Amino acid sequence: MTAMRELVGNAARDGDLAWVRLTVSGQRIERAAGEGPGMAGLLREVEGRTLLEAASVPGERLAADALHDALGPVAAAVPDEGRVAVAMSGGVDSAVALLRVRDAGHEPVGVTLRLWTDPAGKNSERVCCSPASVVAAREACQALGFPHITLDLREPFRKAVVDPFVRGYARGETPNPCVRCNGGFRFGALLSFAKRIGASRLATGHYARIVEHRGRLLLARGVDPEKDQSYMLARLDLRMLPRLWFPLGEQGKDETRAEARAAGLAAATRPESQEACFLGDDYRDFLSRHGLESREGLVLDAEGREIGRHHGFWRFTPGQRRGLGVATGEPVYAIRTDPQANAVFVGSRDSLARREVSSGTGRLFVPAERVEAKLRYRSPATAATVSPLARGFRLTLDEPAYGVAVGQAAVLYEEDAIVGAGLISASR
Repeated sequence: MTAMRELVGNAARDGDLAWVRLTVSGQRIERAAGEGPGMAGLLREVEGRTLLEAASVPGERLAADALHDALGPVAAAVPDEGRVAVAMSGGVDSAVALLRVRDAGHEPVGVTLRLWTDPAGKNSERVCCSPASVVAAREACQALGFPHITLDLREPFRKAVVDPFVRGYARGETPNPCVRCNGGFRFGALLSFAKRIGASRLATGHYARIVEHRGRLLLARGVDPEKDQSYMLARLDLRMLPRLWFPLGEQGKDETRAEARAAGLAAATRPESQEACFLGDDYRDFLSRHGLESREGLVLDAEGREIGRHHGFWRFTPGQRRGLGVATGEPVYAIRTDPQANAVFVGSRDSLARREVSSGTGRLFVPAERVEAKLRYRSPATAATVSPLARGFRLTLDEPAYGVAVGQAAVLYEEDAIVGAGLISASR
């Protein structure tokens, strides 16, 4: 006989409270109790359903928040080849990915990660993992009759992504939190959830592709160069690729929005989310709120002469031109920082040039000698020769790169396929 268990969920909003208590046998809700605005009607609808079925039932926001607080950690199902988990952000890309999964004849189950966001950020409610985005994702799924589950991973995300971001800047690096998050934390959590609900694959709204290249499944650029997100996904474990699906990789953003409008999706006109989801505003303001001291230091030229002052070395990154606070009569750029001395070194654009870039964490997914190396998300790729090292790889660039920063990702392309990736540890 299956033992009964109780699941409890809570939610609060604008001074109102809601709670729910579900008595569950296996995965089926035998009894449901709770209080709060809209709760009575929602409980009548979910009683007798499985947890996954209950996740498809719409309700007033506060009541639904409490219900989903109870469902998220435990909803599960037996394996079904036709079931596909769909990562939902509340935006147009993931909403159209959901449509693609449905139209391909599969059973979609939406999932949204509730991640930590800076409560003091000016735009914290607009980021892709905010409470408002979670609700938008849930409503998008339920409007089409599909379940939606929220996974509350705020504290694990803070420890795995946000804290290393702050520590990286304290060391004088320029970390890319999105590469770190996607390369391990986010997709690990999503695929673990997909397994729990018996889904055969995980679909996301990223503009990237999975291709066979030189006998291996590899990540590849999306066909639209303006929206390609393969750089941000480059450190994904290749063992994950057979279970991933990027339905939008063969199209551009305009086509996605047109598809959403044609389907009458509320997300069709929703604006783009910012890149680093947890910040909520300028990263310098974020860092100053989270432990990095605003302390006056020297701005020095290449010869070590003082030419100005600043309020924290961590406010500067290689290649930065604006906000240096110096007037030299000619353009100057941040070249490097010295965290110990709290100093910022500036110089001409030529002094930014780097011909060699190393990654002590780099991996070559297939043997490669000649590649296109992308060293920053918004920078163009440059041709390079790869030399494997005992740990990582070294790149010798055909043409100098400018603004190379320790902590950013070096992503290596052969044609459109990513054949290697790692974090930059040194350049010269």
